[in-house]
Amino acid sequence: MTLLSVRDLTVRFATDEGLVTAVDQVSFDLEPGEVMGLVGESGSGKSVTAKSIMQLNFGGIRYGETSQILLDVDGRQTDALKLKRPRDLRLVRGGAVSMIFQEPMASFAPAITIGDQMVEQLILHKRVSKAEAKKTSIEFLDRAGISDAARRFDQYAFELSGGMRQRAMIAMALSTRPRLLIADEPTTALDVTIQAQVIDLMKEIVAEFGMAIIFITHDLGVIAQTADKVAVMYLGKMVEQGPVREVIRTAAHPYTQGLLNALPDLSDLDSPLKPVPGDIPSPLERPAGCVFHTRCPEKIPGRCDAAVPAMAPVAPGHACACFARETEGAA
Repeated sequence: MTLLSVRDLTVRFATDEGLVTAVDQVSFDLEPGEVMGLVGESGSGKSVTAKSIMQLNFGGIRYGETSQILLDVDGRQTDALKLKRPRDLRLVRGGAVSMIFQEPMASFAPAITIGDQMVEQLILHKRVSKAEAKKTSIEFLDRAGISDAARRFDQYAFELSGGMRQRAMIAMALSTRPRLLIADEPTTALDVTIQAQVIDLMKEIVAEFGMAIIFITHDLGVIAQTADKVAVMYLGKMVEQGPVREVIRTAAHPYTQGLLNALPDLSDLDSPLKPVPGDIPSPLERPAGCVFHTRCPEKIPGRCDAAVPAMAPVAPGHACACFARETEGAA
């Protein structure tokens, strides 16, 4: 049974400048044990999409009338957007769903030890004894690559390095063994060696517990190592999704192609980088039609700037929202 089914997710923020559309009719499915990479430039709506699952977006939030986030827990399907009471929200906030945040220093309470925070969440969500919670916490700190885990358990966040705080947060998120793990740039603050350890740890957890992961990152190399499938977002729209190898080898959308072309060429380190031309528009000034047409090298005048392309299959399991691809298919 599908673990997570997101349907027509639209998220708008009411601001002093007007109503801002951060996510626009995004849909995808995630199966148990599956890893999905969510990629795109800053401002593409990746984190807003992920935080919507846990209802962690705040400040004048308005969801679309047909938006649904259906989560399967023990054979029961729950719409996460309809959870209102704090007791019910525990299901998606540390229970069936956990999140590794991008900035670990802002995620730990500075006046409470790392260990006390880990123990508290385990007692709350897993209903275990304090001794068992401490044992589990130290085990996951050790598995996350933190040396002398028993001593680190009694330290505060400000006593740890940035990379160590990130690993402690990863350990905290994994310790409850959630059905779904949302990882928002989890390896950003880590050196290459620790990155590899963290990626291996996440793979082990997926294999051991059948956990699904939404992996948010700018690093397509990490996605190639970890994900089963990838979804590409631009200015709140999902423009391409499919099996990770298929998308990386035969990217269909011009934006995905631009992201891949922007990667350094390791066979020619002196070659210049090729950024995606132009800048991502402000959400307050969303272009009409296809949101990428202002930067697209393949735009069709009179069509791309007037109509919104729908996601259409380009190969089995591989879909893309681009009028240029429809024209190729017709030809």
